[in-house]
Amino acid sequence: MMLINQSPLLLDACCVFNFLASGHFFDIVKAISVDVYITKTVQEQELINFDGFDPEDITQFNNTLEQGIVKIVDFEAETEADLFINYASILGDDGESATGAIAICRGWAIATDDKRAITLFKQEVPNLQILSTQEIIKYWSEITNIDLIQLKTVLNQIKKKGQYFPPKNDPLRSWWETAIKSKIQTY
Repeated sequence: MMLINQSPLLLDACCVFNFLASGHFFDIVKAISVDVYITKTVQEQELINFDGFDPEDITQFNNTLEQGIVKIVDFEAETEADLFINYASILGDDGESATGAIAICRGWAIATDDKRAITLFKQEVPNLQILSTQEIIKYWSEITNIDLIQLKTVLNQIKKKGQYFPPKNDPLRSWWETAIKSKIQTY
């Protein structure tokens, strides 16, 4: 089981898109046991193109915002804005930079799959909790006890619509591959 610190969790755009692709965005973020946020930068600059997603997926996302399940957060201190500018110059991506700056300044956990951002943030703050799409999906699948057929469908949707597959060195890649390749027996 994935252990989330008691701090809030900031979702980067890549994870939002993967969870949307799963068709279960609402259920996934509701299953997370801490407050879930996205930055205003991610919302305004990266979550504006929902091409390839079903209207129901977008509705689930909007419902989480309306119900306060996912909240929007913006820079509150000059140190956050300064760190954002620094990260943006290194990463060349405002979404990951804003997510990292706010999380690091506030001591929050991050959910991202961006390798460059993960490397940078781990160098800056080695004890920063960084979660991946597959860690959160595995956690959700275990605590909600979804069946193998549904899990296989979810992972294939993330692969197809989210264009995501765990990297070769990821410890959960074998779990992901096993679930996708599993043969479902019917009796």
